[in-house]
Amino acid sequence: MEPLSMKSDRDAIKFKPKKSNSEQLIALYSGMLYPRMIEEKMLKLLRQGQISKWFSGIGQEAISVGITMALRADELIFPLHRNLGVFTSRMVPLHRLVAQWQGKENGFTKGRDRSFHFGTLEHHIVGMISHLGPQLSLAVGAALAYKLNGEKKIAVAITGEGGTSEGEFHEALNLASVWKLPVIFVIENNGYALSTTTAEQYACKRLADRAKGYGMKAFNIDGNNVIEVFEKTKKLARRLRRDPQPVLLECMTFRMRGHEEASGTKYVPDAMLETWAGRDPLLNFQSFLLRKEIINEEYIKLTSENLAMHIEEEVKLAFAEPDVRSTVEAELADVFAPRPDISRSDPPEEETSRSLRYVDAIREGLDQAMTDNEKLVLMGQDIGAYGGVFKVTEGLLQKHGQDRIRNTPLCESAVIGAAIGLSLGGFRSMVEMQFADFVTCGFNQIVNNLAKMHYRWGHAPSVLIRMPTGGNVGAGPFHSQSVEGWFVHTPGLKIVFPSNAFDAKGLLIAALREPNPVLFFEHKYLYRTNTTPVPESLYEVPIGKARIVKSGEQATVITYGVGVLWAQEVSSELDADIEIIDLRTLSPIDYDTISQSISKTGRVLILHEATKTGGIGAEISAYLVEHHFEKLDAPVVRSASLDTPVPFARELEMIFLPSNRFKQQLLELIGY
Repeated sequence: MEPLSMKSDRDAIKFKPKKSNSEQLIALYSGMLYPRMIEEKMLKLLRQGQISKWFSGIGQEAISVGITMALRADELIFPLHRNLGVFTSRMVPLHRLVAQWQGKENGFTKGRDRSFHFGTLEHHIVGMISHLGPQLSLAVGAALAYKLNGEKKIAVAITGEGGTSEGEFHEALNLASVWKLPVIFVIENNGYALSTTTAEQYACKRLADRAKGYGMKAFNIDGNNVIEVFEKTKKLARRLRRDPQPVLLECMTFRMRGHEEASGTKYVPDAMLETWAGRDPLLNFQSFLLRKEIINEEYIKLTSENLAMHIEEEVKLAFAEPDVRSTVEAELADVFAPRPDISRSDPPEEETSRSLRYVDAIREGLDQAMTDNEKLVLMGQDIGAYGGVFKVTEGLLQKHGQDRIRNTPLCESAVIGAAIGLSLGGFRSMVEMQFADFVTCGFNQIVNNLAKMHYRWGHAPSVLIRMPTGGNVGAGPFHSQSVEGWFVHTPGLKIVFPSNAFDAKGLLIAALREPNPVLFFEHKYLYRTNTTPVPESLYEVPIGKARIVKSGEQATVITYGVGVLWAQEVSSELDADIEIIDLRTLSPIDYDTISQSISKTGRVLILHEATKTGGIGAEISAYLVEHHFEKLDAPVVRSASLDTPVPFARELEMIFLPSNRFKQQLLELIGY
């Protein structure tokens, strides 16, 4: 059997088993043969137009199979799109994989994503997203969960040599090293990132040398030698379970086919393809086992025939399934996970004489939530002994310990990825952005991983990201931005923005009990200027429910955050009969409360601090025109900040903010 006209060179790979017996060697052989034969079938189906795309791992099976078989079945692994051997070694049913590749209902993403872009926690596998690198940080979080749980387990993440050029690679390795986590980072160095050679990817001799900069051990091995891959991984795994610390493992191999089949390999020199064809991991290992009389030709024939029959049956089973069907309601319903029916404490109705500042209410909410849920972990820059730049977490380290109050390096993307990884282990995370502006460094993890995960393959990552936001504090263009609009546009995120201390604590508690990802915006100006009565009890303010701050008949002002303060001040100054709605939640928006108010007033002004273009005001005004046009007695007015960066000087910032324009706009609306 010589699949795809590849050949073996009996001296090309030196197989020297040290710890593996004959039974294990046979298992490794059949473990590589199975994905190779599946790939041969898939390539035929691709040529017949029965599948749409294929990323071939032919010639690289030793890495996927060797690593996966060296791990325990319940240890999480984070593969890429050329790691079919991971899935077959974990006994993922082939008919479900084929259904996945065809976009059918019985696939792992219900037709919502393709190839290996999925997870199956039943098999302890978490697949990639198209952006290379994020899975490395998820593995960091999974390893942290093992460590916090006291489990003697490791996590493994696989990346290509191209992916090591991404910033996520460096952030993930550094974070794992600083926290001494049991994770193996595997580099599948296969010669090309699409058509870009290794010489164009890095200047160091070996990628394994990069580990020195992170204070971690690294090894460079023959990725086509399945015995070396298996035994090295097994040895490292045993050591890391005893002594948690990250390791970098570079596996040298070659990609025998195109990045995906449509790409071809014309950019690869023929001599290089011929050389690596002679180093085929399956055929060379097969020759070795034959020489050692561990297997014979009859075994190869029978095994191949049985696998071929199995593959045909599984493919037929998948092909017989109907094409995926759904409805608008079903698609929308799967964006978020339903909140479980757990006990909740609604806001107490009785009066409280105790008042707290906005910042203190958030701190108390975090403290009580950590006491309430021992699986809650807080992460962020300077949040430990320093208490955060705004002192929101001050004192929590002393009470809850450094395992759960975790200072992080400056690596927003890796920390958010680690939070997602923690959720795979049953933990809930709070990540503090030092300033909301800095969330740009973690944007990919939020909008492409965190937000899409439940819709794609059903895992709801319980992650809360706290976002100190807003201007009016003279902090300039990089510490004052209102960035909520970036995320309101992204399905899969719940977005909360309290305007007062009472809501800040109650919404925070609700967000920390929410199974879905939540972005929690906190206005920096309100931290120490807003004080309201706040009950001592652990209570919730429901996410998705707006509040009528003031009732009125002349016009409705829809706002949130510091805009509520501006609206109250102007209303009092004008003695106007206006209704003020505090949205509190920007996703989902409480359109029921808005609609009821519009029916009463007929006039609407939407006030927000964020810049005007693309702000939440545009979305709400479009909704009102679309659904309530006949109820409007005047054009919808938007009062927002100028479409410029946030300036530093106080005089310029006052021109930028809408607070001075809002009064005149409201008067014009009332008098329309």
